[in-house]
Amino acid sequence: MTSKITRVLLLLCITSPAIATEPYVPWPSKDQLQGIERAAYTCSRDNTTEACARVRQLADPLMDHPRLPGLCKDVLWSLMDEAKAASTNDYRRKDTITNTARRIPRVCAEPVKKKEKPKSRQA
Repeated sequence: MTSKITRVLLLLCITSPAIATEPYVPWPSKDQLQGIERAAYTCSRDNTTEACARVRQLADPLMDHPRLPGLCKDVLWSLMDEAKAASTNDYRRKDTITNTARRIPRVCAEPVKKKEKPKSRQA
């Protein structure tokens, strides 16, 4: 009897950290995502070190966000890699940054839960 209780207590001690929940981290707001997008547009247009550093500064904290999907982090990673001042600000550089920035609101937005439609009764 004592050995069963000991086993149960040991099992509870081992599994308790796994059962503990992580603190709730809210999804990034639309304003936050749009801020990164606007900063990327500024970086592509102005081609300055400060403007491009601002993009990386805004996007970097979201790389460690526990609730964001991998696809969103891939887009943010690409943007952080592309958002660097270049010697020439040609249209390819601008298009690459702006096209990646346009994906952020779609890919990183909080998913909308669909409401179930009530089933209609058929006669």
